[in-house]
Amino acid sequence: MKDIALLVGNGVNAMSQGIKWSELLDQIIDFCKDSTIHKHASKPFPLFYEEIFLNAIKRKRFAKETELKKFIGEKVSDIAGNDIHALIRKIAPAHIMTANYEFLLEGQTPKKNDSIITENTYSIFRRYNLDNISYWHVHGDCKSPQSINLGYDHYCGQLQKIRNYVVAVPDYKSDQIEKKSLYMRMRTPKGIKQINSWVDLFFMKDIHIIGLTLDFVEIDLWWLITYRARLLYYDKKINIRNKICYYIPKAYEADAGFKLDLLRANGVEVIVIDKKHGMDYYTAILNAL
Repeated sequence: MKDIALLVGNGVNAMSQGIKWSELLDQIIDFCKDSTIHKHASKPFPLFYEEIFLNAIKRKRFAKETELKKFIGEKVSDIAGNDIHALIRKIAPAHIMTANYEFLLEGQTPKKNDSIITENTYSIFRRYNLDNISYWHVHGDCKSPQSINLGYDHYCGQLQKIRNYVVAVPDYKSDQIEKKSLYMRMRTPKGIKQINSWVDLFFMKDIHIIGLTLDFVEIDLWWLITYRARLLYYDKKINIRNKICYYIPKAYEADAGFKLDLLRANGVEVIVIDKKHGMDYYTAILNAL
């Protein structure tokens, strides 16, 4: 067991057999029976999703958004696991966060949700414990289709929940959730004794980000990165000791330079791996942890 956290994106799934993201978009459009929808690289996906969903609702293709999200959940669940999923489990990080909706990292569909509260829509506490590893699905999961984070409305609602948890007063009725903000708890002499949310990890554990493009539409993750940086460099009332590392293949470095500059400015260590994106790339990262 390694006392670290991984944040894993869809890049790890890209090497598996099954539906690809571009194909999934086509199938979503087909599901909504809308020939007026046109894909374009300039359309941010959360807004593109809203276009697809709202047009479908206006045309009465389905009655509930859950129907669309259930369809998407079923499609991504068809992706097969690969050797990198297995290697991640083998190195046994204490925490695995993922923006993916399926359970390839777990290697099985969990039978029990181990969150301190049950969340239907948002995913601040969404955790599954398997073999002493905490798996955190930060953007929802297939077992709870309504939680699958796709549209702009959902992203903004998720960010609102995160910000309330970190700097305001968490608006949950459960007695298991501290009524003080994470910020105020970090300022106390006792600090944080127990990790109840994946959000805690951004301030408490070393995080290694792999297979995640970290597009700017991921406003919840970017807000956490920038807020942590403000505590690190500007506020300084809290002693931030953990590190965040972002891994990228050398072949992508030049095109992603603008994003890497922003990450470095926010206290993220960028690690360039001189290997082609693929099994060898991820193996080199994971074996070095």
